[in-house]
Amino acid sequence: MIDRSQPAIEVYNLHRFFGRVRAVDDISFQVYPGQVFGFIGPNGAGKTTTMRILATLDQPSYGNAYVAGFSVVEDPDQVRLRLGFMPDYFNTYPYVNVVEYLDFYARAYGLRGNQRRRAVEFTMHFTGLEPLADKPTRALSKGMKQRLCLGRAMIHDPLVLVLDEPAAGLDPRARIELRQMIRRLAQRGKAVFISSHILTELAEICDAVGVIEAGKLRAQGPVEHIRRQLARGGATVQVELLDQVEQAVRWLEQHPGVSQVERGQQENMLTFQHEGDASERAELLRQMVQAGLPVVGFSAKGHTLEDLFLALTEGNVQ
Repeated sequence: MIDRSQPAIEVYNLHRFFGRVRAVDDISFQVYPGQVFGFIGPNGAGKTTTMRILATLDQPSYGNAYVAGFSVVEDPDQVRLRLGFMPDYFNTYPYVNVVEYLDFYARAYGLRGNQRRRAVEFTMHFTGLEPLADKPTRALSKGMKQRLCLGRAMIHDPLVLVLDEPAAGLDPRARIELRQMIRRLAQRGKAVFISSHILTELAEICDAVGVIEAGKLRAQGPVEHIRRQLARGGATVQVELLDQVEQAVRWLEQHPGVSQVERGQQENMLTFQHEGDASERAELLRQMVQAGLPVVGFSAKGHTLEDLFLALTEGNVQ
């Protein structure tokens, strides 16, 4: 039985230096069972270094990290039994087929007899690789190789899965299917720690995010919590008018709380930024109609994960 009240990943004051480069600079966060935590940052931000430390492939300069209560520094063997790592790039063995590949890793994790057979069968079924059981790994498509790599990471039924850019290079269908598998893993109580440059993908599957830049954690927490902190109730508003577009532009530009009034792609569409909350936008719409502006459409969109990323980062590199 998984205790979802206890963190599956705990990172405390983690530092990793390479000479003068502070690849990871005093970051701390927690990830719980059943949670998908998105790790967001530009190239060189420290994402992969953090993941390699969690996977016991590197050691911190200072600080510590724990997986299921075991230190990556003091108990790496225990950590490896409880964590599955999916790197951003991996090689397959040219002369083995799919089932042989997974069976090899099941043996490497110490699974024997019926336990190993059941683990391979379940992984094949979960990842949808059953029809390709006898296919050589070198002949797999990019999407199928990503499934195989995920299968390799989960073969020993770990509590924690660390996935480094798992959707990179996948076509839209493969990304959707991978996203569905990740959500199912979280529903089974796994803690999924995932990095990606495809922010729209993370927005759809993540319960919480951490934004890292130049080794520093800029923000962390539930996506909606961060959005509320940054947006402060603001939103992008789109208005469709029957006519009188120029009059509407002038009226909006004079209204407090409204900024960046722009014409949309369609002739009778306007977009603008509004600082107020939903009730204040309702009042704004009432005033527009009362002023005689022929509004036929009015919709507001909150800030996306991409908006949050741009607001939190400055484009710094190391």
